[in-house]
Amino acid sequence: MKKFLSLFLALSLLLGVCGVAAAEDNTFSVAIVRWTDGWGVDFTQTAFLKEIGEATGVNIEWQPYYNSTWSDQKSLMLASGLEALPDAFFGSISLNDSDIALNEDYFVELTDYIAQYMPNLTAIFESDPTMKALCTNTEGKIYSLPKKLPSRPATANEMYINKVWLDELNLKMPTTYTELAEVLAAFTKSGEGRYGFINSASLAGDLNNLLLPFGVQTSRAGNYMGLNKDGEAYFVPAAENYKEAVKWAHELYVSGALDPERFTQTADMVRAKIQEDGNPRTGIVFGWTADAELLGNAKDYVVVEAVTGPDGEHYVESDPTYLNYGRNEFVVTKNCKDVGKLLTWADQFYTDVASLQTYYGSIDDGKIQANADGTYEVLLPAADSGINLDTSCWTFSFRDHGPKYMHEDFQSKIILPTTEGDGIKLADDAVNAAYVRDTFPVVFYTTEQLEEKAFLATDIISYISSQYAHWVKDGGAEEEWDAYLKKLDEMGLQSYVQIEKDAFAAYQGK
Repeated sequence: MKKFLSLFLALSLLLGVCGVAAAEDNTFSVAIVRWTDGWGVDFTQTAFLKEIGEATGVNIEWQPYYNSTWSDQKSLMLASGLEALPDAFFGSISLNDSDIALNEDYFVELTDYIAQYMPNLTAIFESDPTMKALCTNTEGKIYSLPKKLPSRPATANEMYINKVWLDELNLKMPTTYTELAEVLAAFTKSGEGRYGFINSASLAGDLNNLLLPFGVQTSRAGNYMGLNKDGEAYFVPAAENYKEAVKWAHELYVSGALDPERFTQTADMVRAKIQEDGNPRTGIVFGWTADAELLGNAKDYVVVEAVTGPDGEHYVESDPTYLNYGRNEFVVTKNCKDVGKLLTWADQFYTDVASLQTYYGSIDDGKIQANADGTYEVLLPAADSGINLDTSCWTFSFRDHGPKYMHEDFQSKIILPTTEGDGIKLADDAVNAAYVRDTFPVVFYTTEQLEEKAFLATDIISYISSQYAHWVKDGGAEEEWDAYLKKLDEMGLQSYVQIEKDAFAAYQGK
């Protein structure tokens, strides 16, 4: 009996140790970056994650970081070597193309693993070649998983105008860029503390909103490249239409239509002005939806049909490969002890119902109602929750971040609220969807291109940004234009542009 008890205890201890070891073998550390700590970490405890964890036997130890401090933390992490890295990074704001390309030895090349362990993604690659082209680098290798977001509009940010002020001043809805200038100036003159447009100005931002009537839209990737009417790539801040747009912005500034603090105030300062209850203070805003920018003041605003520019054309912001598709959504490091197991877990994200839940919240958590007729109704947060639908989605799901893909035929099964979030955006989208044009896409660069581009971009972007602020406030764009172009050439602009054109040609080839 003593021998039996000893053997039993020894076996129990061994099984316990084996159980702990097995649990550890199936546990993976995954870093994720969140836009703000205000959303908490409830997203790690959703019913969907529990379901796929049980289905695959995978346990994830989430390592949350926040965007405000992530840049320094990331730099230190990558500089410290492989041992400082987690098993994987989740979401495209965690690592960018340069982080991966310049540290390739840290990361796992995924092409063969995808074919073996990810049947859902493999099927998507076959039905939607854009998904595979997007994440395949110039050497034909895949180091990250892609995404395509659901319920997406054709347009990006749109202009919303204060209809209450229009009616109060007996003004017509502006239909041209000159009428818009007149309306904005009239708004400023109509009362103390009012301005035609209040924002935290940047060149990249203004190109894609205030200056859009001049056809100067650039890629949101931050390279200042656009496509002309012939589909050819060009550097927007060196083009004639850009010069004319800047001259117009100066006229707006001189007329008082623009908040004089636009180049010195932060985004938080702008929000404090335009979100003040009952006193928005701005005639127009540009945003995904009015309520996303103005909160309760959104009721005073309506979406504007894009005004015509000097060429008589309508222009509206749209950047489908940047806003709808994405890569770098899941990157596996060489610390991962079982790549196949972790990718089997990641493949569960690539179904229609999974993508619905990682975008709006889990069905079993009461964020979505699955109906008997096969439709899925996205539910508004409880009235006493203190949050709107957009905040709820970012709190209780991954929203824009992480692997996902929804087939077009599944979209019709989603029922969205018409008073908040995506339901409003899709309704507003109909106003300007017909004016959407192709934009410079998200492209891949070789390691050499990335290094040279980074070297050149620092001075070029600093210079064009400072000149833009100077010209808007002080004028002089016409007189200083030739000297400006000469300075850009001396900084290596032609080499910079050639890199972008070569990358664009390679993208078109894929």
